Amino acid sequence: MKPGRIVAEFPAPEFRGAQEQALADIRDAFESGNDVVLVRAPTGSGKSLLARAIMGCAREVEDADPTDATGAYYTTPQVSQLDDVAEDDLLEDLKLIRGKSNYTCILPGEEDTPVDRAPCARERGYDCAVKHRCPYFSDRAIASSRSNAAMTLAYFMRTAGSEVFRRRDVCVVDEAHGLAEWAEMYATIDLNSRTVPVWEDVRVPDLDGNVDKAVDFAEHLSRVCEAAKDELVGQDELTAEEAGRRDRLQELLSELDWFVEDYRDPESGTTWVVDADDRSVTIKPMDPERYLQHTVWERANKHALLSATILNKDAFCRSVGLDPANVALVDVEHTFPVKNRPLYDVTQGKMTYEHRDQTLPKVAETVVRVMANHPDEKGIVHAHSYDIAEKLAGRLEEFGVGDRVRTHDSDTRDAELERWKASDDPEAFVAVKMEEALDLKYDLGRWQVLCKAPFLNTNDSRVAARLADGQWAWYYRTALRTVIQACGRVVRAPDDRGATYVADSSILDLFERARTDMPPWFRDQVDRMSVPDLPDVDASAALGETTTSVDQVERTRQTERAPSSGAGASTDDGGASDGSDEETTDSRVSGPMADVWNTE
Repeated sequence: MKPGRIVAEFPAPEFRGAQEQALADIRDAFESGNDVVLVRAPTGSGKSLLARAIMGCAREVEDADPTDATGAYYTTPQVSQLDDVAEDDLLEDLKLIRGKSNYTCILPGEEDTPVDRAPCARERGYDCAVKHRCPYFSDRAIASSRSNAAMTLAYFMRTAGSEVFRRRDVCVVDEAHGLAEWAEMYATIDLNSRTVPVWEDVRVPDLDGNVDKAVDFAEHLSRVCEAAKDELVGQDELTAEEAGRRDRLQELLSELDWFVEDYRDPESGTTWVVDADDRSVTIKPMDPERYLQHTVWERANKHALLSATILNKDAFCRSVGLDPANVALVDVEHTFPVKNRPLYDVTQGKMTYEHRDQTLPKVAETVVRVMANHPDEKGIVHAHSYDIAEKLAGRLEEFGVGDRVRTHDSDTRDAELERWKASDDPEAFVAVKMEEALDLKYDLGRWQVLCKAPFLNTNDSRVAARLADGQWAWYYRTALRTVIQACGRVVRAPDDRGATYVADSSILDLFERARTDMPPWFRDQVDRMSVPDLPDVDASAALGETTTSVDQVERTRQTERAPSSGAGASTDDGGASDGSDEETTDSRVSGPMADVWNTE
């Protein structure tokens, strides 16, 4: 790697914000001998451009010996992030490759068949006459030969050990804050009638959370899968369904073998937990260091991990199997004016399960008031779960503002999001799990409401095990990370503006408990949080049929902006409340009117 090339490799014609200083700091970090550099870059700082500059420092073929690793990988867990890279003209030399199921066959009569179910996958010894033009194999060949290859983290991990995508000199992981969680998810083994083709041929024992019993069951299931796979492999031709069954059996064998091997390896740092009943078995890893070693760290000589929310360097390094002493952290300055990204305290109580029935109607009422405050602007309501989203949408309908509200379910998620973004109407989008990788620049989103603190489910066995081990700091840090990610959805450039309304008092408590893990630029937002002067509940105003009075705008303009005394007053910790639920008040109010934000 030649870090000295990083500035020359920057793909944009000019720098903006703190990009030039960031490149210098990243260069110095690599030149100091670090093999891994964490780049904590706020939303809108141009992480993809920084990533491309880092990739440009990789050893080139003409400077390498035959055994030397050359070129660079770009990978991200977010499919939407990879789509953004594909559409960016400044990143056109990053050759994208996706999984087989994303491509269709070009043979006559097979045009609707995914490549992983095409004749080459169904027939033994099939010699495809047009393989050189196959969209998948063509993209794979180009990506493997180009200096810069880009792919999702899922595909990147699946190709570990591949002769096609071998070790390279540099690997950049974008949106890397959730790397440990993504690795845990990819390494999790779900065993049930939907995921195991031979499920009816095995009997699930009473595992009772016993990992040793789960290993025995995994070995038995592996033998049954092997026999079923061999029977399919021995056939000359398969149907598409049979090919899918064969491939799933092979995947399952790899998963089961990995689990058994890792569990019995005395040097493995992975802890396994098991959830089981008579219908399913889920085998989950915790801190899968060995899995990441194989799928990520062994894939390149140098790594750069980029994110806005790597909140605690030492904790992050431990979670992904890195020694903090051998990792450098580069902080990129946030150049978006804090007044353009205000936080507003509109808390209505706790949204924990036991308090939700009392709090949710008040949150719905608050959303109506926020809609009335932004009658001509689009906004997003982060509902956290489909249960909350459904109940909230129902309440908004009762308030008479349903015509301005768009919702989605798990099947229509992407389609409804695209329709909402494409619409010119000032709709409120009640969304689930869209706190990350969503770009609502400028008029795509001027306001958002956080309905619930995004604490992890304490009924999850991995979460429960960590909390039993006293890892509460991790618990709060994980929730804070999601809140910070959410706050960045509606402000995407220095001249952009967007308001974030906090409706769950648990978020205020989260700010207090996780304050030491806040990046300075987000701490500034929290310290400036204020209570807005919202309009009264009025469906006609929320639907844009009336406008806010001149007197109210003038009153809002003249009020002094000041921190809310409620930031941190709540005692709800997302599951371990002491019972206190005092409302917070602040006599000093300021309004989120668009023409007020730039008056300071």
